[in-house]
Amino acid sequence: MLILGISAFYHDSAAAIVRDGEIVAAAQEERFTRVKHDSAFPENAVRYCLAAAGATGSEVDHVVFYEKPFLKFERLLETYLAFAPKGFESFRKAMPLWIGEKIFQRDIIAKALKAVDLDLAKDEKLLFSEHHFSHAASAFYPSPFERAVVLTMDGVGEWTTTSVARGDGSNLSIFKEIHFPHSLGLLYSALTYYTGFKVNSGEYKVMGLAPYGEPKFAKLMLDELIDVKADGSFRLNLDYFDYCTALKMTNDRFDELFGAPARKPEERLDQRHMDLAASVQAVTEEVVLRLTRALAAETGEKNLCLAGGVALNCVANGKVLRDGSFDNIFVQPAAGDAGGALGAALAAYHHQKQQPRHVTPGKDGMKGSYLGPSYDQAEIEKRLGSVGAEYAVLDDDALIEATVEALVAGQAVGWHQGRMEFGPRALGGRSILGDPRSPTMQKALNLKVKFRESFRPFAPSVLRERVAEWFELDCDSPYMLLVANVRPEHCRTMSADEQALFGIDKLNVPRSDIPAVTHVDYSARVQTVHADTNPRYHRLLTRFEAATGCPVLINTSFNVRGEPIVSTPEDAFRCFMGSDIEFLAVGNCVLRKNEQDPALALDYKNAFELD
Repeated sequence: MLILGISAFYHDSAAAIVRDGEIVAAAQEERFTRVKHDSAFPENAVRYCLAAAGATGSEVDHVVFYEKPFLKFERLLETYLAFAPKGFESFRKAMPLWIGEKIFQRDIIAKALKAVDLDLAKDEKLLFSEHHFSHAASAFYPSPFERAVVLTMDGVGEWTTTSVARGDGSNLSIFKEIHFPHSLGLLYSALTYYTGFKVNSGEYKVMGLAPYGEPKFAKLMLDELIDVKADGSFRLNLDYFDYCTALKMTNDRFDELFGAPARKPEERLDQRHMDLAASVQAVTEEVVLRLTRALAAETGEKNLCLAGGVALNCVANGKVLRDGSFDNIFVQPAAGDAGGALGAALAAYHHQKQQPRHVTPGKDGMKGSYLGPSYDQAEIEKRLGSVGAEYAVLDDDALIEATVEALVAGQAVGWHQGRMEFGPRALGGRSILGDPRSPTMQKALNLKVKFRESFRPFAPSVLRERVAEWFELDCDSPYMLLVANVRPEHCRTMSADEQALFGIDKLNVPRSDIPAVTHVDYSARVQTVHADTNPRYHRLLTRFEAATGCPVLINTSFNVRGEPIVSTPEDAFRCFMGSDIEFLAVGNCVLRKNEQDPALALDYKNAFELD
């Protein structure tokens, strides 16, 4: 049975295809259109998934949309009626769009499918899943667990903002929900907006900013913004928020509570903004820990699966793991709405069609999340030649050796290998790499390569076999979704004077043997690299360790700020020529910046809308 899943029309549109319960391919539309968080129908991703499956539309048994549009329209309408007449103007402006996109979305989807393949659009093929059930399915069905509690948390689906399900074999059933407008995701997004970042894209910046601050506002938030019960259930005080009735997240009363208006985008960050970030992060962790502790006690289950946008909060995930209420945790790598496409396909296969599920203990079904397009060597050479690239073709050994030499020399390395990752993280398929031992690499990569805010931390990739020797973590973390501290023997204690520095100034103080991936609180967002899912990247790390004694590399996504992660070899070459990346490996092709035609240089610093 071949099932195509689709998410679209909000943000991070995607498609995924599943054959007899096995994930064949998945990709976000933004990687093809080069529009960050593209919400359009994922026509390109659908075409890719069909090609990866070697299938035509006639061979697809079902197409599944990740949520139920009419339920979402019902929520929008009932919310307006509950708050009327407040917000009439925003309601008046939005109503034509709601009618077009929600009530008639089935027709819109069918028309878009016809543009790809007429046989995809047959009425009997089209199914719908509920938003949070899609999230839950995306986490449980690929997990390595026969049984688990499944917790999903995001902004909002149709009505649900938080759900709890039980998974057992092929069975998955939701038994608890929290409904809009009470949402942990929207609380975090409100503080994202208030601290001057973009909602639905800047939340991870708030998480990265939090360690520079102190949670001085956490008590105020718990007293005024959110009422959290012992079991983690919660309600928001809607007097402070405008997302129900207006086109902004917070209101004047919110400004009064925190003593100032919202920070403007790109305005200078001060200590107060860092303290606000630390505070909302602390509140989020408190809610999540109360939820997980209560669920473990109530169900007696030992395994936890997580999905939804809040599950991308890898700091909270790390604290849940260390808390020990659950023995094992699996987080869907595409935890946001893109993963809903995959969840919808898996939900249709296992839940709606009641097909059996096969679990491999200790090994998830995501294939390392390397589910996107790949290119063979001949095609890589043809594509690079078409854009005027100068390259040398090396055998496997020479490629690894040349890349390690570039890394040891302190160069920023573009690494475009194998299948593209599904989800927001680069995992060694479309990555920029660097030497984590360098005290200047973090700042250089942020300012000269990524063109992004200097406070943003970088993640370490580490050989799975070595993770416990370098980090306070001894389990798989292949998807960069768990934060752990660098082990004390690799850390350097900061002096009192260094501790007293203004938040961001602490960045320039080496804190460990791998300063470029050690955040100011000695934490790191760890990715374990496995020989079975990414043998070439594993081999690179192994050779880097042999050369330096360090089994760790900086791994950040291959893009600049505001740009989707690169997909094709041409994308990689353009980013290489538009930034200070000095060395590029695409398949077995090696490119050095000083050997390229200077006329091909690009101004990438201003090429994309800031995220």
